[in-house]
Amino acid sequence: MRTFVRCGHLFTGREDDARACGMLVLDEQGTIEYAGVEAGAPRRVRSDRLHDYSRCFVMPGLIDVHTHLAYGNAKSEEDIDLYSPLEFRTLRGMFFAQKVAAAGVTAICSPGDAGQISLSIRNAVRAGLFDGPRVMAAGRYLTTHQGLTDWYPSWIGAPETSIGKLVATAAEAVEEIRRQVKDGVDCIKIALDGIQRRGNGELIAAFTQEETDIMVRETHRLGKKAVAHARGREATLYAARAGIDLIFHANQLDDECIDAMLETGSTISPTLTHPRNTVDFTQPHEPAYLKGRPDHVQREYEIGCTNWKKARAAGVPILTGTDTGFAVTPYGEWHARELELFVEDLGFTPAAALRAATEVNAGFMTEGHRIGVLEPGRTADFIALDTSPLADIRVLQDRRHLHAVHIAGKKIEIPDRAYDPRQVSDFSLSNWTDLYTQARVAELRRQTPQLAAAE
Repeated sequence: MRTFVRCGHLFTGREDDARACGMLVLDEQGTIEYAGVEAGAPRRVRSDRLHDYSRCFVMPGLIDVHTHLAYGNAKSEEDIDLYSPLEFRTLRGMFFAQKVAAAGVTAICSPGDAGQISLSIRNAVRAGLFDGPRVMAAGRYLTTHQGLTDWYPSWIGAPETSIGKLVATAAEAVEEIRRQVKDGVDCIKIALDGIQRRGNGELIAAFTQEETDIMVRETHRLGKKAVAHARGREATLYAARAGIDLIFHANQLDDECIDAMLETGSTISPTLTHPRNTVDFTQPHEPAYLKGRPDHVQREYEIGCTNWKKARAAGVPILTGTDTGFAVTPYGEWHARELELFVEDLGFTPAAALRAATEVNAGFMTEGHRIGVLEPGRTADFIALDTSPLADIRVLQDRRHLHAVHIAGKKIEIPDRAYDPRQVSDFSLSNWTDLYTQARVAELRRQTPQLAAAE
């Protein structure tokens, strides 16, 4: 028995245009046998199934290469690492993975999570225990005392429940890579940015070029892909020279970095949604605002946009990813905003943004040759919308326009279940966001008279 999918307009991901009166024909395993105009499709017999989306725009499911399933919509790094056990985080991650799928994202890369959380979710979906997106899973970030994810003071260290794995030598890094590969990861995440800056403000890379080369070489020798967090120029350059497959952020890249990327084949996921949400959504009373973070993020974003445009013009592939998993980028909410920002801030056409989030992203993913494009031989991961994102890319963010989500041909129907964030990720022990000195209390009383009346 085959499945026929009638499409009002069919966007395959291979071309910039959508074909009117399209048709997909799938075999029993959800593999595409035919993709084209309905007039050229095989003849349908009585036993075949039909999905009639003749009023819809049908396109490949979105792929987000930067979604952290272990984070739980965290408000702080401590929320990520400390306040819930790995077992609860895995169950929570499965719940949120389903919210991602329900938003039309049919595949994700989860690049750096504690324990084996992403691995377990990936395996549970593969085994058919739950409906959910395809997951490309990583383990803990490899980091040093100068790197991202070694958040805590040296007298505390990196706890085993952290998303960061502290490695003191290149040999320790290689051994950790081998352990993660034994566990079954799809990619290795390296925290290449440091926490120290030179006098001119430039970030110092957390690992040397030699150490980076060793880690990437071992990752590739074992048949896995390497990804890196790198905002600064030095870390981005080291990543590109080493041939890291996907570099997240790369705000401070320059021509030398671009040349290295073109030589080794490294790609970039600038991750626009997280910084734009930080700038657009952070409220004046929040600690991030009071510390001046939105202003800093805005400056870094503007620098990044200039540099990412240069990289794209030179021929470096640019992938879409949102850094979903924080309170400012909750699961299932903002994945498609990345496409809007590609159009708005990087100069992509809507068609180019759609292809970045499908065809281009698939080139990085595990078994990417099977997804991302609607053509014979690929798996039928697709969504149906009641309007065209080629006319307005923002419609992808409005769930009212999402008519159906299919993964391997199967229609995914996940109920929109509400939850209480205070029982999911709001476990921080912080009770106040201010310091109540006599001077501060006097100031607050002048601003808020009811404070004095409460005495």
